[in-house]
Amino acid sequence: MSLGWQALIPARTWGSNVTKDTLRADLIAGFTNATIVLPQAVAFATIAGLPPEYGLYTAMVTPIIAALFGSSMIMISGPTTAISAVVFSTVSGLHVPGSEAFIQMVLLLTLLVGLIQFALGFAGIGRLVAFVSHSVMLGFTAAAAVLIAASQLSDALGVDTEPGGSVFTRIFRTIDAADTANWRAIVIAATALIVAAAVKYYAKRAPNFIIGLVAASILAYFLNANENGVKMVGALPSVVPSPSLPPVNLSTIAISIEGAFAIALIGLLEAISIGRAFAFKSGGRFDADQEIVGQGMSNIVGSFFQAYPGSGSFTRSGVNYEAGAQTPMSAIAASVFLFLLLLLLAPLAASIPIPALAGIILLVAYKLISFEEIKTIVQSSRAEMAIILATFLAGLIVKLEFAIYVGVILSLLIFLSKSARPTLAISAPDKDGIFRNAQIYGIDQCPQAVFTRLDGALYFGSVEAIERAFQKIERQNPTQKHMVLVLKGVGDIDMPGGMCIVEEARKRRRRGGGLYIVARYLPLLKQLEKLGVTDGIGGHQMIYSNKGDAVAGVLDRLDGPPCATCTKRIFMECALRPGGSGEMVPREPAKPKRYDDIIKENDAKTV
Repeated sequence: MSLGWQALIPARTWGSNVTKDTLRADLIAGFTNATIVLPQAVAFATIAGLPPEYGLYTAMVTPIIAALFGSSMIMISGPTTAISAVVFSTVSGLHVPGSEAFIQMVLLLTLLVGLIQFALGFAGIGRLVAFVSHSVMLGFTAAAAVLIAASQLSDALGVDTEPGGSVFTRIFRTIDAADTANWRAIVIAATALIVAAAVKYYAKRAPNFIIGLVAASILAYFLNANENGVKMVGALPSVVPSPSLPPVNLSTIAISIEGAFAIALIGLLEAISIGRAFAFKSGGRFDADQEIVGQGMSNIVGSFFQAYPGSGSFTRSGVNYEAGAQTPMSAIAASVFLFLLLLLLAPLAASIPIPALAGIILLVAYKLISFEEIKTIVQSSRAEMAIILATFLAGLIVKLEFAIYVGVILSLLIFLSKSARPTLAISAPDKDGIFRNAQIYGIDQCPQAVFTRLDGALYFGSVEAIERAFQKIERQNPTQKHMVLVLKGVGDIDMPGGMCIVEEARKRRRRGGGLYIVARYLPLLKQLEKLGVTDGIGGHQMIYSNKGDAVAGVLDRLDGPPCATCTKRIFMECALRPGGSGEMVPREPAKPKRYDDIIKENDAKTV
């Protein structure tokens, strides 16, 4: 369902919840966040190929707009590692990173990303984004991490290399220039990385990036790094983003739109996953479509204030939650405090060595890869492993923004493949009369009738798999001319699915049997009627609301002579059939087979 125009009302849901107590908590959380994002924003801008001030502009403008128009009470938006990497990958092939043309194209990219996100949110596609596999983001972020690390190697070594190119090209260029490495740059980069990692390990709440940069900057001062060829960040031109119109150019739009779609999708995946995660933690409400609108608005407005594309930041959101944030006022406070800190600390930015930033970014790249999650998925799911691998390789070999499309398409194909393979399980009553999986519980089946349960979608994509399952059942038990098909696990059905059932009913009638349906869901029963399935299987008398009635109906249609010589007596009602005792006696339930035994039986059948 698409959103209405009320989605444009700022802070329509949380403004009335702001009190003195919540404001106090939000101010504390906002100040904590400002200290975290200061070095982050500079580092992320470097990843994006932009001067440091553009990361700071993004960290100040984007959170305010996303807080006012979004849905999450905890999430804070701003520059992110993954989006920064895609921005660099998209624009660096066209313009020199850091150049005026590069910056202008990035600002246009921000506007396009915002417009795409706003349109998607207003159209109500939040639920569709949720169908994209988490493995896509795992593979994508791993590829982004490798690209980020490769792009920072030259700065960490203090060598000059040609910008741009693939991951492998960057690595080879750095190796070729390694003989000109500056040992001071290497020591400074290593110091920033080691100190930041150690602080994070021993004092999780401390601003490890700031401490790492300060330690490396002090070391650079004593090494006279600036006088010995080590590059510095330099003075920031301004800490205040100046309003300006993004450069709208049709030819530039044409070459930017593909990257804009990729960035928009990545941003939405990040924001929705983060928003939902913290809504679950805090017990709050989260509207995915409204958040998409908020993200779109933040990038649209940000493009007019020299911000590059941003999205929800998991790190900043996590700090916000741990610091006790209550409302989105914490995000607004974080931006205000960041501005104040910049007024005080901006002159010190000139003394930050570029290798120190490279060391911090290398640490960020390492932390970006979710090794434990990837290991778990590799061990548990081949399909998800394939998604991770395909996305990762596409990001390394082709283009980073192309990788997200590869992952999304592959995840959707796998989803469709799974939906096209529903389960058709054979069931039979145990000694207590309760229907259970005949294979798992080792229960004998009726020689003349088979009970099956269909779980999954019954549509054109699954018809072939269902037909194969029907054929397999017929080959394994040719004397079972009657089939009871339980449709309690089927929510909907289309014409090809209905015709599949009708055709199976015709085959069984030709063999002297029939097909019977157990279904109680009224919309499904009406759909069976509309599609002609009811008439195709023999009328309403072939449809039952429960398995008990189906048993009674089917037993009346079984051949008498086989029943007279049958010793299985599967159903309690069999006692009333020819050769039975004439009295129905309840029996003890069967015990399920052990998992290992089932596997052994299947292996034996395969051999």
